[in-house]
Amino acid sequence: MTGFSCTPSLMPAPVVSTEAPIRNDGWFPDIDPAELRAARRIREVITPERLKLAVTGAMITVGNQLAVWQAAHMLAGIADLAAVPSRKLDDTSRLVLLYTRAIGAYAKAELVEAYRDTDLTGQGQHDAETVEPSIVELRRDAIHAIRDMLARPRLRAELI
Repeated sequence: MTGFSCTPSLMPAPVVSTEAPIRNDGWFPDIDPAELRAARRIREVITPERLKLAVTGAMITVGNQLAVWQAAHMLAGIADLAAVPSRKLDDTSRLVLLYTRAIGAYAKAELVEAYRDTDLTGQGQHDAETVEPSIVELRRDAIHAIRDMLARPRLRAELI
């Protein structure tokens, strides 16, 4: 019988993340960089420092948009986001899932935007134009997650 096989010694070792969770304000959940990398397909060429910078920027952006909502829940005595009454999906609060989705989308948008070249050749300009929709889509996903948390409609209006 013929066929290809790979001996275990030739198979690459699984990547083990040593990145510590990125601590949040105590009310919103901390973000695990390894989970974010897996969920958003962020490759290892993005350094842990650069990923942390993008995630903390996303935490600030999302936190600013949810500040009034958070304050109302804190005044009601709710200890953290996971304690806000919400349906659960896969044993996790729907609100926690939406929050981490918003963080991941904003962080990935910042990373995609930051890694585009500023001095582009003709081919590079074409490549940047194909990336542009994904940045817009990532930001849209983050806005939708935040609107879902706030129980606000997703509204899109275009001027004619």
